[in-house]
Amino acid sequence: MTTFIRAVAAADKASAIKRAIKGETPDKFEPTLNQFRELPGTPFAYWLGQGVRAAFKNFPPVEGQGRAVRVGLNTADDFRFLRAHWEISPHARDKKWFPLAKGGELSPFYAPLPLVINWEGEGRELKAWVVSNPADPRTTHWSRRIASSEYYLKAGMTWPLRASRFAPQPLPSGCIFSVRGYSVFLPEQSLLPGLAIFNSKPFDYFFKALLGRFGYPEFVVGALQKLPWAEPSAEQAAALSALAMEAWRLARNADTAVETSLAFVLPKALNSAAKGSSAQEMNAVQTKIDEIVFELFGLSASDKSEIEAASVFAMAEAAQPGEADEEGRAVRARKESDEDQLSLLSWAVGVAFGRFDVRLATGERVSPLEPGPFDPLPALSPGTVPTSAAAAQQSIKVNEAGHPHDLATQISEIYETIGLSMMPDIDSLRQILTQKFFASHIKMYANAGRKAPVYWQLSTASASYSIWLYLHGLDKDTFIRLEVEFLRPKVSREQRELDQLRQEAGRQPTDKQRKAIEAQENLVEELQAFLQEVKRVAPLWNPRIDDGVVLLMAPLWRLVTNQKAWQRELKVKWDELSSGKYDWSHVAMHLWPERVIPKCVTNRDIAIAHGLEDNFWFEDDDGEQKPYDNPKISVSQLIAERTSANVKAALKSLMEAPDITSAPKRVRKAKVG
Repeated sequence: MTTFIRAVAAADKASAIKRAIKGETPDKFEPTLNQFRELPGTPFAYWLGQGVRAAFKNFPPVEGQGRAVRVGLNTADDFRFLRAHWEISPHARDKKWFPLAKGGELSPFYAPLPLVINWEGEGRELKAWVVSNPADPRTTHWSRRIASSEYYLKAGMTWPLRASRFAPQPLPSGCIFSVRGYSVFLPEQSLLPGLAIFNSKPFDYFFKALLGRFGYPEFVVGALQKLPWAEPSAEQAAALSALAMEAWRLARNADTAVETSLAFVLPKALNSAAKGSSAQEMNAVQTKIDEIVFELFGLSASDKSEIEAASVFAMAEAAQPGEADEEGRAVRARKESDEDQLSLLSWAVGVAFGRFDVRLATGERVSPLEPGPFDPLPALSPGTVPTSAAAAQQSIKVNEAGHPHDLATQISEIYETIGLSMMPDIDSLRQILTQKFFASHIKMYANAGRKAPVYWQLSTASASYSIWLYLHGLDKDTFIRLEVEFLRPKVSREQRELDQLRQEAGRQPTDKQRKAIEAQENLVEELQAFLQEVKRVAPLWNPRIDDGVVLLMAPLWRLVTNQKAWQRELKVKWDELSSGKYDWSHVAMHLWPERVIPKCVTNRDIAIAHGLEDNFWFEDDDGEQKPYDNPKISVSQLIAERTSANVKAALKSLMEAPDITSAPKRVRKAKVG
């Protein structure tokens, strides 16, 4: 027999060991070899009590009897096959793009799913890409990349690989799960009680015991398959279901104020539900769940003490650094207030573009009914304007006082509509929109390495004049409208003002007049340069939203002058696009058909992406995909059909244009707008 002393959690390990030797603490263990064998894989868990070991012996494993634990797919090219849900057309949801569970951070009972995956035709393009690139170190045969596909679109639960505790959340029906979004599937009637059981302290302890570590384990599929599963009685199942539903609702409430979530209703400043739940309420629900699960697995009071002592389930709000004093609390309060104001402004921008529904704030529209935890996710959040009631979206806004599409004026009117007394004055609002909003918007609309802003600020070199575009209102005529309806009239107005200033000043202007003339000259010069850039883009602009925001914006990198970091990212993508890195994209086909179409002959995945699979590929008698020796339409004919002289001329002009964004900024002294 071997003696073990457990002093992992002790600050003074020497003293803890001495006390254990004397029998003053319960941290001295003398397990037999058979005790180790009572757990699958015989982990080195010498400290486990009899009740915990008995649970592994007396109950069946999770895997079996209609229960399954599975690993999902690995795209090996997330940039190509994944999108944020807000950067796709809602009409493509559940046809081409499907919600994806991809792990994430610890989030008990509920977590948003911000990503979608191209799963059209059961992943036809993804599977073809893997087969077309056998030498790529990221690939294996598609059957190893697309594991467990028989469970895709089924309701279950998912969790991140690494976390301080095992805490799954619902995987709604209609979703795909990834290699990092491990998932477990139970019979439908067991989903809600199962959510409670899996989020309990006893189950977390079982998992960590089998892994043999409690610090920061990896909750792998193979271990969960072997853990004990106790089927609750009808009474226990009903109680656990009600508690799981309450915990899910409490956890989800905060997400109803997160603009990028599919649960979004209203920003926090207008959303009472988002402020209603507390850590204490969640703790109370957790305690009730734990009590039922302790009973379910037949664990004794000593087992409970063992598990409670090792628990990391404390859900009380953690104190922030410096919060103990009044000054620290004040700093946090100011930070939260600033964040709330920014969220409110972002929502108001969405209302101005016809995206979010102001009637939810005024009470004219009742908030939609809450879905169930395992119901399919909606294509749009409840906070958006319903399709049936949506007005024609104004996809272009400007930063210009007095203009009918002035964004600052429209936001000010929205604030007045909802009776908001804390709105900033119009000049301050205009300054925030000009200088700060786009940077915060890019940050807000980023997830899992993807940056996908839906409101785009295009501006002159000094940002004295900005135009805002809304992603979901873009079409092939957008830049023609910018040129004809917005920029040409703007240049004409400012030129007339310049002419008038010069005329009033005469041959001997005062210092004040000279400064006004110089500022106006700078503005006109910047506007003319801005107009020239828009004219270069207009003939080749033909957006396909499936490409993703960063590739859509890449040709516009010269126009993104007010956010240098984002401009650099777009420039990198433009250079990569030009070099042929993203020939699966529609923008690549539109601009370089002579380069892309020949690739469809040898790469079936690119042919699928461009709708040319049937022209270049066929399935032989053995079920293998083979290229036609003589395609139905020749490569040369397809190139000719998809090549536009106007597009080529515009592309040449764009590629050869001087980089005006590197010129020194000359800030206009006169009023903005």
